[in-house]
Amino acid sequence: MTRQLAATGCRVAALARRKDKLEELTKSTPGQILPFVHDVTDYNKVPELFQEVSKALGGLDLVIYCAGIMPEVGKDEYDFSKDKAILETNLLGAIAWLDQAAIRLGNVGKGSIVALGSVAGDRGRKGQPAYHTSKAALATFMESLRNRLGKTGVAVVTIKPGPVETPMTAHTSFKNMMPASKAASLILQKADRNGEHYLSVVHRIIFFIVRNIPSPIFRKLNF
Repeated sequence: MTRQLAATGCRVAALARRKDKLEELTKSTPGQILPFVHDVTDYNKVPELFQEVSKALGGLDLVIYCAGIMPEVGKDEYDFSKDKAILETNLLGAIAWLDQAAIRLGNVGKGSIVALGSVAGDRGRKGQPAYHTSKAALATFMESLRNRLGKTGVAVVTIKPGPVETPMTAHTSFKNMMPASKAASLILQKADRNGEHYLSVVHRIIFFIVRNIPSPIFRKLNF
C-alpha cells in the first residue's frame, strides 16, 4: 500500500519496527516515503510521534493501521504470552494510533481512518482464539469510532480481508491466498468508503452465512 500510494504522488509516512525494511521501502520512491522506526506496542510514544509524523507530512488525510501478528498456535496450546502479544499489537496498538487519528481528523472534519480487520473476527473459530478475538474487538472499536465521527465528515473504514500472502501467513495451510499487491490495491479503492468492507464478493456471501450458523452447529464444524 505504501508503494502504491507513493506512486500516485502522495507523500506517505511508513512506520515499522525494522529499520532495514523501511530503508529498502524508501529507496523505491525517493522523497515520497518518510520512514519512522516504531513498535506499535510503545503506546506512550504514540501521541508525540503522531504529531511528529503529521508535521513531517505537512498535513494528514488518511491513516491506515495494518500492524498485526498471528503466531503459530498448536491445536491444544494455550499460551498467555502469545495471546497477550496478539492483543497488544492487533488491538491496543490500533486503539492508541486511531484515537489520535480521530482527534485530528475529527477536528478538521475530513479524511479517512482505515483499519485492517479480518474475516477471522466474524466468528470464534477453533484455531486462533486470541487472534479471532483481536479482530472481532477491532471491528467493534471501529464501529464505535464510526458512530462517534458520523457527523464530522470523517470516513471510518474497516477492511476484512481473507487470507493474504504475507510473511504473517507463511506458516499457515491456507490455499488460494490473495497476493498482497492485489489486496493493497483493493484496500486503497475502499479507503474513503465509510463502513465495513470485504475484499471479495464471495467472502461477503460466505461470511454472511457463517455469522448466522447457530452456535451448536458451528461448534461441530471444522472451520
